Amino acid sequence: MLTMMVSSRFQLVFLFLFCTVCVGEERDIYLVLVEGDPPVAFFQDRMSYNEVLKAHAKHLEASHDQLLQSTLEEGAYNKLYTFSHIVNGFSVHTTPTQANKLKNAPGVRLVEKDRGAKMMTTYTPKFLGLPEGVWTTEGGGSNVGEGIVIGFVDSGINPFHPSFAYDPRDRYPSNRTRFLRVCDEGPHFPKSSCNGKIVSARFFAAGAQARGFINASIDILSPFDAVGHGSHVASTAAGNHGVPVVVNGFYYGRASGMAPRARIAVYKAIYPSGGTATDVLAAIDQATKDGVDILTLSIGPDEPPQNRLTVLSMFDIFMLFARKAGVVVAQAVGNHGPGPYTTVSYGPWAVGVAACDTDRAYPSSLVLGNGMRIGGIGLSGPSFGEGLLQYKLVLAKDAILAHGDFPRTPDFIDECQHPEALDPVIVQGSVVICTFSAGFLNGSSNLKTIINTARILGFMGFVFVANPTYGDFIAEPYPFSIPGIMILKASDTQIILDYYEKQTERNDKGVVMAYHGRAAIREGRIATYNEKSPVVSRFSSRGPNFIDVKRNPTDLLKPDILAPGHQIWAAWSPMSVQDPILKGSNFGLVSGTSMATPHIAGVAALIKQRNPSWSPSMIASALATTATTHDNHGEPLMAQGSELYRLIRSTPFDHGAGLVNPSQAIDPGLVLTSGFEDYMSFLCSLPNTDPEIIKTAIGEPCTNSFHAPSDLNIPSLTISALAGSQLVRRSFKNVAGKVETYVCAVVPPNGVAVELHPPWFTIGPDGTQDVEVKLNVTQVQDTFSYGEIVLTGSLKHIVRIPLSILPVSLS
Repeated sequence: MLTMMVSSRFQLVFLFLFCTVCVGEERDIYLVLVEGDPPVAFFQDRMSYNEVLKAHAKHLEASHDQLLQSTLEEGAYNKLYTFSHIVNGFSVHTTPTQANKLKNAPGVRLVEKDRGAKMMTTYTPKFLGLPEGVWTTEGGGSNVGEGIVIGFVDSGINPFHPSFAYDPRDRYPSNRTRFLRVCDEGPHFPKSSCNGKIVSARFFAAGAQARGFINASIDILSPFDAVGHGSHVASTAAGNHGVPVVVNGFYYGRASGMAPRARIAVYKAIYPSGGTATDVLAAIDQATKDGVDILTLSIGPDEPPQNRLTVLSMFDIFMLFARKAGVVVAQAVGNHGPGPYTTVSYGPWAVGVAACDTDRAYPSSLVLGNGMRIGGIGLSGPSFGEGLLQYKLVLAKDAILAHGDFPRTPDFIDECQHPEALDPVIVQGSVVICTFSAGFLNGSSNLKTIINTARILGFMGFVFVANPTYGDFIAEPYPFSIPGIMILKASDTQIILDYYEKQTERNDKGVVMAYHGRAAIREGRIATYNEKSPVVSRFSSRGPNFIDVKRNPTDLLKPDILAPGHQIWAAWSPMSVQDPILKGSNFGLVSGTSMATPHIAGVAALIKQRNPSWSPSMIASALATTATTHDNHGEPLMAQGSELYRLIRSTPFDHGAGLVNPSQAIDPGLVLTSGFEDYMSFLCSLPNTDPEIIKTAIGEPCTNSFHAPSDLNIPSLTISALAGSQLVRRSFKNVAGKVETYVCAVVPPNGVAVELHPPWFTIGPDGTQDVEVKLNVTQVQDTFSYGEIVLTGSLKHIVRIPLSILPVSLS
C-alpha cells in the first residue's frame, strides 16, 4: 500500500434542523459516566448472570433513562447505548447545549465528546518458533488455544473463509458455559455463521447511524466484514491450522493463527464509511460481559484526547475496567511512526503492541535488454517466457495519443490511469513504464487502475517507477493479476530511463520514431528467507509515552512489546471495499500495528491455556520479560527511521521489551503482578494531577499513592526526569513450580549508576521476592538513555526488564 495517501475528504452537507430547542446546532455523540452502583462485571459469581446481573443491568438502564428525561428536553436527544457492565454510563446523540446540561446534572461524573475510531491497518508462527516450541508441547497446531475465547472489536468477519470453518469431525469440545453466545443475523451473515469456531458475533452501529456514516451498499448492518481488516486480525490470532493461501491461482503456502484452536467472538464496531468511539466502547462492554479471555483492539482513537489526561480518556477507562474484569487487552500502538511521542496506547493496563518485519521477502526484478537487473517488488508472475523473452519497452508519456480529447494531467500522461489516453498500437504487447506522480501523491490514482489499463490495452507487463521529482516511495507487494513490478527507488528509475533514452529514436520535436529498448519481468511470488529481522517498521508508532496533548512524558514505557506486523498473510474479505486491488481475494498481505496486535492476542491465549489461573498482569509480564532484543544475526534490534532504506538502533521506545518469544513466555520463571488498586495508585501518583480528577473519571477516591508512577510493579522501568537518586522496587513471583536461585545483573543507562539489592536470591514455588533498584545520576544527558536489568535463574529462566531513563540533574 502506498504510504502517500490522502486522509481527508471534502464533503458538502446541508443540514436542516427543525428543532425549537437547538436551532442551528448540529448534534454529536457524547459519552457519559454516571455515579452509582458498581458495574456488574465485579459480582463474584458470573454464572448467576441471568438472576442477578440482568436485574442490575436493567436497573442501571432505567436510571440512565430517568436522568436523561429529567435533564434534557424532550426530542432534543437520542440515547444510543447503556453501558452497564464494566462502567456505569451511556452514550447520547444530542447538541452541545444539551451536553452542557448533562455535565452539570447531579450524579454525572464525566462527559466526553466522541472522537471517532479507526482501524490501525502465514509465515509468522514459524518465525516466532511456534511449531517447534509451544505447539509441540501442547499437542500440535490442532490443539493450541483450546478452551480460550478471543474477542475482536473490529470491522467484522468473513464467516465463509476456511480460516474460520468448523468441521464436526474435529470434535470441538463445548466451551465453558459461562461464555454468552449470541449470533446476530443479517445480510451476508446467516445464523449458521456461528459454527463452533466463531462462537458469537454481534454488530454495533448506533453511533455510525447517528453520525450518518451508513452507506447501505458497503456499510453492512451485520457482523459481516466488508473491509477485510477484521477477518485478517481474527485469523492472525486464531485462524484454523494449515489453511492453503491461494491468490490469483498461485499457492503461497499455508496459514495458521497463533492459537488455531481458540474460539472467536466477533464485535463489529467499525464500518467502511467511518467509526465512532461509542460503538467501539459498547462492543468492549459487551465483550467483557460475554466473558472473553482476550480482547484484541486493532482499532481505536487515532489521536490523544484534547482536554484530559491520556490515561483518563473514555477509551482508556473502558480498557482499565475490562482489565479489572480479568480480560487481557492487546492494543495497537498506532501507525504514526517513526517520530517520537506518536503512540496512541497510554495506560499500563493494556499491552501496547508495536510492529516489525520478518526475515521473509518477495523479491522481483526487471531485466533490461543490456542484461542489467533492477530489483523491485510485486506479487506477480513473470512476463511470457518466464522472463527470458524480452519485449518492447515503452514510457507511457511517449505513447500518449497526440490528438486525444483529454486533459494533459499526470494521471493521463504518466500514471496509466486512463486507457483512452494511450495509443493501443504502441503499448499492446509491450512492457510499459508508468510513473509515480501527483495523482499517487494525493491518492486519486491507484495501482488497481494501472492493472485495468494494462489488461484493456494488452500490455505484456507494467513497470511502476519512482519519480525523481518526488523521490523514493514505499509500497506493499500487492498481488498483481498480470505481470508487473514496482521500482521504489528514484536512483533505480534513473538507470531504467537512461537505458530507455539510449535505445529510443526521436525526431527533432522529441517524438519517438522507434523503440529499441527491451525488457522482461521476472517471477515475483517466490519468498526468500534471509532478511535481517526483526526490524521495527517505519509506520509503527513510538514512545516516549505521554500524559497530555502537549506530549509531556510520563514514567511508563510504551510500546510494551513487539510483534510481526509487516507484510502478514491472513484472511480477507472478497468485498474489500477499501482496498480495490484486493477485491475478490480471500487472503491479503498487509501491514500495520493492526496486524501485530493479534499476534500478541494469540500468544496470550497460549499462555492462558497453559496457565488458566493467571491474571492479565501475569500474562503481560510473561510476554515482556521473555522478549528478545536481538535479531536473527545476534545483533541488537534495529528500526526503520525517517530516512528511507536506512536503519537506526532501536530503543525500548520503538520495540518495548522486545520481540515476543512464545516458547519462553509460557514458562517465564518469574512474573510481576499488579491489580486495579495498583493502577489507581499509579494514577494518583501522576505529577500535577488533582485527585478529584481521578475520582471523577474512575469513580473511586485516591486512598493510596505511589511515591512516583515508576513504582508501579510492571516489567519495565521508565523515569522521564531523574534528579539525583531514586529508589524503586520490583516484586517478583515464582511461577515455575520449583525452587530456583537468581543472580541479578544490570546494564546501566548512560549517565546513571544502578545498584540492585539483593544481588542474588533463592525463591520457592509461589514465593515472592522484592528487588530494590537504586538509581544515581552520574552525568546529565540531553536525551533518554537505555539499559536493562537481567535476572538469570539456575533453571535457565532469564527475566529481563528494560530501563529508559532521562538523567536531568546530579541532585
